Amino acid sequence: MPILQVETRIRASAQACFDASRNIDLHMASTPGSNEKAIGGVTSGLISLHEEVTWDATHFGVRQQLTSRITEFNPPHHFRDTMVRGIFAHFEHDHYFYEQQDGSTLMVDTFDYASPLGALGRLADWLFLKNYLQRFLAQRGRLLKEHLEALADNSVP
Repeated sequence: MPILQVETRIRASAQACFDASRNIDLHMASTPGSNEKAIGGVTSGLISLHEEVTWDATHFGVRQQLTSRITEFNPPHHFRDTMVRGIFAHFEHDHYFYEQQDGSTLMVDTFDYASPLGALGRLADWLFLKNYLQRFLAQRGRLLKEHLEALADNSVP
């Protein structure tokens, strides 16, 4: 079971990063390659503890649906979304936010997952899936960073 970790430093408060990371609309905007759409549960705005969202997305040319629930919630420092239905054998995605002395925030995504199909899934992890997911998380972090820092830059007179 791979565990991926991606760190992104953002010139914004931990609260701003926490809220942006659980914003359904921003999530859809930050995943252009997979065209993710929220189609069930919370489909817009901020998702919170015990709430679910069902995503429709295309990965590797295959359209799929995945439902996750917010299972841990400690604003503005951490939340976890856990898959309740979908293609993975399991996944838990922890989002951590560490405010730095300079006012920026270190956002750390930790993605713990198991691919389906046993040995075939482990082979897929080794060949391409682990790298694909690492890039996916990094790209999403970069787009959240750009969004939040653009907001900060535009608020300065």
